[in-house]
Amino acid sequence: MIRPRRSLLFMPGSNARALEKARILPADGIILDLEDSVAPDAKAMARDQIAQAIATGGFGKREVLIRTNSLDSPWWIDDIAMAGKARPDGILVPKISSVEDIAAIADRLSAIKADPSIRIWAMIETARAVLHAEELASTSRDPGNRLAGFVFGPNDISRETRIRMRPGRAAMIPMITHCILATRAFGLEILDGPYSDFSNVDGFGQECAQARDLGFDGKTLIHPGQIVACNAIFTPPTDEVAYARKIIAAFERPENASRGAIQLDGGMVERLHAEMAKRTIAIADAIAAMGN
Repeated sequence: MIRPRRSLLFMPGSNARALEKARILPADGIILDLEDSVAPDAKAMARDQIAQAIATGGFGKREVLIRTNSLDSPWWIDDIAMAGKARPDGILVPKISSVEDIAAIADRLSAIKADPSIRIWAMIETARAVLHAEELASTSRDPGNRLAGFVFGPNDISRETRIRMRPGRAAMIPMITHCILATRAFGLEILDGPYSDFSNVDGFGQECAQARDLGFDGKTLIHPGQIVACNAIFTPPTDEVAYARKIIAAFERPENASRGAIQLDGGMVERLHAEMAKRTIAIADAIAAMGN
């Protein structure tokens, strides 16, 4: 089943008001955060609030993820223990750099008998992670690893590699496409990292459009004001959906049943275009079902 992931908004787990607001925002998903947005002395309180928020429910069709602290922190084991009991849709883990990291999280979830439906999302934020993106993605062949996809983290990668973040991200394109290819090779999803300057509406729109064209499934966000624009950019245009339905209808005609390519509106359309059209329609229908 295709699930829309156009917009996933980070919300600090230590902010009870933000957790309440998350239930009514038009994002496709909510990431309840225990890492960057939560001070060290507020980690335990944030854990409790997130657990209570998920138990209370009210998130509707939104996907709910919990971002834990990284495996080199003193908090990650407690984070995983809480998440395993809370049963979010997934757990987003920062700074995943090795197959062993993914195995450690999966093993911990198994040890606490966490529901098998809880998936792992790996944040790709280090040079090592980018270099080994294919190896990391390949762990998804074992269902026990629970891997659902990647979240590309440009800000941390910039910090570690000294690649400067410039409009258009030209210097990062090879790294981005490498990670996207790795996920697609193993049937995984991949989300773009956040755009930090939330007051720059034009810059945000341009980066969303770039992310869409590069093949990202959606974008993670840091401000509610970014949701509507992000959703619009990652939603297939009406004319594109209409043409996709036209392609499917054309191939379903009896005279085209055995054909690998047909003429449509003055051009050639192949079976591969029909497969692409099916996905476009499925995404559009899933978005319509979300009601956002």
